[in-house]
Amino acid sequence: QLQASGGGLVQAGGSLRLPCTASRFFSSYAMGWFRQAPGKEREFVAAISWGGRDTYYADSVKGRFTISRDNPNLTVYLQMSSLKPEDTAVYFCAAKGRYGSSWYNPTEYDHWGQGTLVTVSS
Repeated sequence: QLQASGGGLVQAGGSLRLPCTASRFFSSYAMGWFRQAPGKEREFVAAISWGGRDTYYADSVKGRFTISRDNPNLTVYLQMSSLKPEDTAVYFCAAKGRYGSSWYNPTEYDHWGQGTLVTVSS
């Protein structure tokens, strides 16, 4: 149902945009991005509400990453700028159907993509 792409190798200070395409029920879900570095737990990166009006970010990416969604084209994007080596991780998109549940807790998300690897070299 969710297909993330756009990962790759980038130098520190560079940019990447990760798209995540979804099914025809896309507008019924809030969307989030999480990441997981080797040996670490999956952590929240960003989320966006159903209509795209509200966005939420982890402190570690605030001001550098931007989440957006294109409902007619069933796609959510994570624009990443000023990348740092500590941003290296597998990035996952996820869909959340329950209104009022936590934006930050991965267990509140119902559907997950397969992940795309982002590697930032120093």
